[in-house]
Amino acid sequence: MSSLRDLPSVEQLLQSATHLLDAYGRPLTLDALRLTLDETRARFKQDPETALPSSDMILARAESHLSAWTTPTLQPVINATGVILHTNLGRAPLSNATIQAMNAVASNYSNLEYDLSKGKRGSRLIHAESVLQKFLSVEAALIVNNNASAVLLVLSALANRQRVVIARSQLVEIGGGFRVPDVMKQSGAKLVEVGTTNKVRLSDYRDAFEERTALVMRAHRSNFKIIGFTEEPELDTIVEVAHMKNVLVVDDLGSGALIDTAIFGLAHEPTVQESLAAGADIVCFSGDKLLGGPQAGIIIGRKDLLNKIKRHPLARAVRADKTCLAGVTATLTHYLKDEAEREIPIVRMMSLTPEQVRVRAEAWHEALGQGEVVESESTVGGGSLPEESMPTFVLALHVNSPDKFLKKLREANPPVIARVAGDTIFLDPRTVLEDQDVKIISILRRLL
Repeated sequence: MSSLRDLPSVEQLLQSATHLLDAYGRPLTLDALRLTLDETRARFKQDPETALPSSDMILARAESHLSAWTTPTLQPVINATGVILHTNLGRAPLSNATIQAMNAVASNYSNLEYDLSKGKRGSRLIHAESVLQKFLSVEAALIVNNNASAVLLVLSALANRQRVVIARSQLVEIGGGFRVPDVMKQSGAKLVEVGTTNKVRLSDYRDAFEERTALVMRAHRSNFKIIGFTEEPELDTIVEVAHMKNVLVVDDLGSGALIDTAIFGLAHEPTVQESLAAGADIVCFSGDKLLGGPQAGIIIGRKDLLNKIKRHPLARAVRADKTCLAGVTATLTHYLKDEAEREIPIVRMMSLTPEQVRVRAEAWHEALGQGEVVESESTVGGGSLPEESMPTFVLALHVNSPDKFLKKLREANPPVIARVAGDTIFLDPRTVLEDQDVKIISILRRLL
């Protein structure tokens, strides 16, 4: 009859665990062996008739623990959902040049805060600024870690303890419970709401400016629409009225479009260039949405205001790191060189015609010999262009248990994320990177 005394000791197991020691190190391997032995003893006490595992089985279970402990929870996935800027899947995949630029500064020392021409300390704030100045003809720019912190920094630097006017229709909430009124309050600004939810008139702004006001803020509603009985003045008219009263205008665009999305058959998304042309003093937008770069908050506008923002203590707390600065610069350079549609993945995805997508869907179908190619719709996502969609073609797979099949897709290496309707799984080639075709076909073959 088996007894717990028959179990090998940790030291005995270590003698046969050379491969684990080499792969995971001694301290972690010891933890895994002790945990496995503890689990074995617990099972045996519950059922003494249970046969004790061999040393090889114990080592195999310990290796399972080690693998689980050391496998990154953040990993690449294949996005076959048809949602281009899928917030849950990391938003914009990066261009090859952007990845190379980020890798270059991450794997080497860099001149992050070193002036190569003068041979002395420099500033990280200059990186990416020159590209923005050239492409957008702005006086100055600043990169921070995301657009929420960009807005917080701008308000903290320019309107602390002062009145900030904003339309009630723009008191929005974005993902994660982030609300514009809350960030304005956190900055120390005094929130002044004007108009109603559906009707905001220019006279509402004029009346608010009768009292001393630091700035007026416009927050672009990028993730929802207000339709029906509505009214809202254009940005250029708000700027005109504000500047007559020496009130600054800050435009929080959020989505950060530098290209007119209407050329892709979508609704027009307000662009950064339009905000500047309307006369906004400061414009803030995201780097990882319609811009197609790494997560960042980009602040552009008047040099005197940017200098004040850069000197604010909060600027250091929300500053971008070297990889972000390298990535944003490389992404912006694509726009400067007029190659965004060719080089930036999310712009390329938006530009694909339904026929181009159908060719890939049919290639998948031919390779698998199962399913069917059907018409469907892709969306932009990422809190951009609400209710807008693009015609596409998808591979439709009819399965007995969609939930089980989706789970198997998520457990694949790499995981595949698809969408489902009824008993049908839909996989949209529009959002699958072209070099992932072989992988997704291999995974589907194995599962089917």
